Amino acid sequence: MTQQVPSTEPELSGVRNFRDVGGLPTVDGRRVRYGVLFRSGHLAHATDQDAAFLGSLGLHTIFDFRNAADQKLEGPDVELPGVRNVNLPLSDPADGAEFWKMVRDGNLEQLRGILSDGRAAARMVTSYRTIVTERTAEHSRVLHALAEDSVPALMHCAAGKDRAGLSIAVTLLALGVERDAILADYLESNATHRRYKVRRNGSAESAYTPEVMELLSPLFDARAEYLTAALETVEERWGGVDAYLERGLGLSPESRERLRARLLD
Repeated sequence: MTQQVPSTEPELSGVRNFRDVGGLPTVDGRRVRYGVLFRSGHLAHATDQDAAFLGSLGLHTIFDFRNAADQKLEGPDVELPGVRNVNLPLSDPADGAEFWKMVRDGNLEQLRGILSDGRAAARMVTSYRTIVTERTAEHSRVLHALAEDSVPALMHCAAGKDRAGLSIAVTLLALGVERDAILADYLESNATHRRYKVRRNGSAESAYTPEVMELLSPLFDARAEYLTAALETVEERWGGVDAYLERGLGLSPESRERLRARLLD
């Protein structure tokens, strides 16, 4: 049974995992302002009604973290008048192309070979660590844009869970949001009504057996261990959030204060 959508959220027909990040608490007693930072899955299948709602948010910028392969599969985002669309791929088009083809097309034996015995979860952990260490230029660009003029903003990837989830987490770190609140927001992507359907080719009988779905679940879940691995990577690589923001992302204390002024009450 589909989980009831909270009344504070719109019921978007063609866009999953949409939410306002407003209300999250910071360590110094402030809160993220409502109506300035949103997250979601892709906007390629937005209905006219969805587009009308999104258009009512007063968005300045939409950050799309999908790569070219994602966009070819799902289609381009719906165009919203007056809204700037910025595409910043956080994964390479060829990265794992063969892997995802097996996920969609592979038989049970193939899926067991690439996903069983913790391999699927380990792949996700590696992906999160890699994005944190190798996509500093992209995350820097997002934070600087938000600090200067790109608010209100919507961040999305394909499902709005991993690449968008990490980018939202990085933004919340820069704002000084409590770690538990960052994790709780990330884990909200697991709610039934937020998920896109898993894509598998073949007959339903063979494509969606309980074993297949169990093998695939680590890829489509938001798991605390994934985000925790990313946060641990920040500590291991840079020695802490402040150093990560300043040295890794080139965010000066002045820019960070401008960011906080724009996004916090």
